[in-house]
Amino acid sequence: MDFQAGILRDGSPMESLEKQLICPICLEMFSKPVVILPCQHNLCRKCANDVFQAANPYWQSRGSVISGGRFRCPSCRHEVLLDRHGVYGLQRNLLVENIIDIYKQECSSRPLKKGEHPMCKEHEDERINIYCVTCEVPTCSMCKVFGAHKDCEVAPLQTVFQGQKTELNNCISMLVAGNDRIQTIISQLEDSCRSTEENSEAAKRELCARFDALSALLEEKKSELLQRITHEQGDKTVFVRGLICRYKEQLEKSSQLVETAIQAMEETGGAAFLMNAKQLIKTIVEASKGGRLEKIEHGYENMDAFSVSLDHLAEAVRALDFDPAEEDEEYFDGEEEEVEE
Repeated sequence: MDFQAGILRDGSPMESLEKQLICPICLEMFSKPVVILPCQHNLCRKCANDVFQAANPYWQSRGSVISGGRFRCPSCRHEVLLDRHGVYGLQRNLLVENIIDIYKQECSSRPLKKGEHPMCKEHEDERINIYCVTCEVPTCSMCKVFGAHKDCEVAPLQTVFQGQKTELNNCISMLVAGNDRIQTIISQLEDSCRSTEENSEAAKRELCARFDALSALLEEKKSELLQRITHEQGDKTVFVRGLICRYKEQLEKSSQLVETAIQAMEETGGAAFLMNAKQLIKTIVEASKGGRLEKIEHGYENMDAFSVSLDHLAEAVRALDFDPAEEDEEYFDGEEEEVEE
């Protein structure tokens, strides 16, 4: 069976083929020339240029020194990068153009079947061929002459059809351009989110480093003050222990004199007692007069001089806060206005 003959006998394959030849921008069959995008989707060159111009409003025509631009494929949203030639730098899809030519030739050779054109519900044998501007609905000539639209203003169906199709095409281009702008804003917001995370991590590292340095300084100062207390403790302890040793020596000497005096008191002979008593008494008197040693003052053991008040430092630590960043607030307000626009 011949393939083209099978297509002509069956309307469904032709309808499927026609759907494949519809431009996603103007919703009509591709018009020459047809350009093929890097993502392998096709567009009319005029539609591609409209989308490109909408996404790059400041782009100048060919021959200028300005570099190319970009836009997104309306079918898959793939980003298309163009050089300074713009849309004219895209490759033409000659295969699709040849298929369109063959399709149009086949369609023109087929007779129009009943049912392929919308028919009026009120007048079943009348085709819908005019447009009621007043009611904004398509209708037939009989409805204008005798029917519900006889007092309405009408216009040729093809004129209104082309006008509304052009308007819809402009709306599509506007939507595509708006989607590209929204996508650009989303990309900017995503970049801002990533930058915020990176800057936050950097700020955390810097804050930790500053607090670690402050903690090290406090530890160093604490060690210095502890060393001074330990030094004072050592000096006082050595002095007091020296006094203890001297008092012990004096006590031992006094105890020996007491024993000697007691033994002398036990002497019963007067002559023997008197031979040593005078010298012993003199020794005891001298020992009692010259035996007074140095004493420590009251409160000598206190270490109150080494008390440190940290209340002002505690208040300063509690008052620690970040510096107000007015520039960041202004930037955020400006970015919010841009998103709203």
